[in-house]
Amino acid sequence: MMRTILILVAYMTLLPGQTKRDPRVVGMAGAYTTIANGIFCVGYNPALITRAHDKPFMMQLYQSDRGILGNFLSIENVAKYSGDTLNTKEKDELFENFEDGNGLSFFQDRHLPIPFINYSKGNLAYTSNMVFLSNFKIPIGLLELIFYGNGGKPDLDMTMNLEILGLNEFGFTFGIPFRTLSIGVTLKYLQGMFYIGIDPDSSQANLVTADEGLYGSGKYFIRQGIGGKGLGLDLGIVTKEINDWTFGMSMINILGTIEWNKPSGMKEFLKEYPDLFSGFYPFTWGDSTVADDEAILYTYTIDTLRMDNLGQDSLFTNNTVFIKDTIAGGKPRIFETRYPALFRFGISKRAPTYLIASDLVAGFQDKYYARAKWRWSIGVEWTKMESLPLRMGYSWAGGDLKELAMGMGFHKGPIIFDVGFAFRNGTWLHTMKGFNFSTGLTITSFGGWKSETEKAESTKGLRGLFNRFKKTKKKKKTTEEGGTAEPISEPVTEE
Repeated sequence: MMRTILILVAYMTLLPGQTKRDPRVVGMAGAYTTIANGIFCVGYNPALITRAHDKPFMMQLYQSDRGILGNFLSIENVAKYSGDTLNTKEKDELFENFEDGNGLSFFQDRHLPIPFINYSKGNLAYTSNMVFLSNFKIPIGLLELIFYGNGGKPDLDMTMNLEILGLNEFGFTFGIPFRTLSIGVTLKYLQGMFYIGIDPDSSQANLVTADEGLYGSGKYFIRQGIGGKGLGLDLGIVTKEINDWTFGMSMINILGTIEWNKPSGMKEFLKEYPDLFSGFYPFTWGDSTVADDEAILYTYTIDTLRMDNLGQDSLFTNNTVFIKDTIAGGKPRIFETRYPALFRFGISKRAPTYLIASDLVAGFQDKYYARAKWRWSIGVEWTKMESLPLRMGYSWAGGDLKELAMGMGFHKGPIIFDVGFAFRNGTWLHTMKGFNFSTGLTITSFGGWKSETEKAESTKGLRGLFNRFKKTKKKKKTTEEGGTAEPISEPVTEE
């Protein structure tokens, strides 16, 4: 199992991943709470589905979102901090960067929308997505030891954090329009596939500096879950356009808890198709196979370390124990994990040739994609060329947590193709600590994703040419009919 964990962490943190977003929101740097369309409002603001009540269907055929994210490595930092000894100012600046994240954190998520199943029509949307989340954190105590030694703090927290999970998220979204605003709801069924993680309530590690020497200990309880289920709930509200302004807010994952080891068909599926998960399931730890009803308790101790006993072999000891993690009747213990919640508030302004939007987003805990701090974003979409929209956005969440994004689209007939790119935790090639590249293909009706009223009023493209021709022809016909109908008056002569 340890080998499996290391492989998964390396895969999630080093290779390109896919995130739960679409190319348009990438190009707008996340400013999406009041402008998302159709199926793309799910996860941002379900109330926006009401804007599609008089528009044709929307179906997602393909989406790929690839990115890497970190909080240190960049071309600028490598050039600045390598090859020389850090002075106090440089160490403080670097350590503050890690301290903002409570350690050196790695987070990746992969989001795989299932083709043809993500569909919206009118005020309803049906979505199905496969989501993989991983969270790995090197403790701030270890970094403090590396940067400043053990003199500043006699008791350092060395507890690591690791969680990896996979799930299927099925959503049903509906909206209810009112006179001045609309509300929307997304009901989610969360089908857990697998979970591996260090239980924070049962794990701890420290390093203590005392007069008699250096000592410490650690205990990690690694729990697994195969198969699970839970429910999720998103709520949103959005106003009608008021002088081209729109306001909206949403709560994502108000409910969002997964209960693992609940009866489901996942274990049977894994056993029925073992070749699909070869090398992953069943989990292994060293040369041993971990049973479905087992957890791992890993402990270590560092004996009193002094200069006079560095050569002793017994200074560091560790032990691994496989324990039954079951309840009465021998069934695997049921435990819960929280799907983090987000609060979003947005505002947007629509003009004839552009759209500007801004969002404030906050999480309630530092877990997976959520951060317990505010994140501000602003994005502009230029729509002068209706079939070729251009986008640019910027977001900031304090310190180096900033993002510069850009994107474009090709919207012609039934084709909605978009691409987006973002410099993450930086604003250019030499300062970015990650990137995001996203592409997506969605189809709609042959007349485009427009209502009949919008099609009739369009002045752009072939549709606009046709409308102008139709209007001119109608005007000419009206003039001719009016000329024929009017009586011709004779001049009045005086007698």
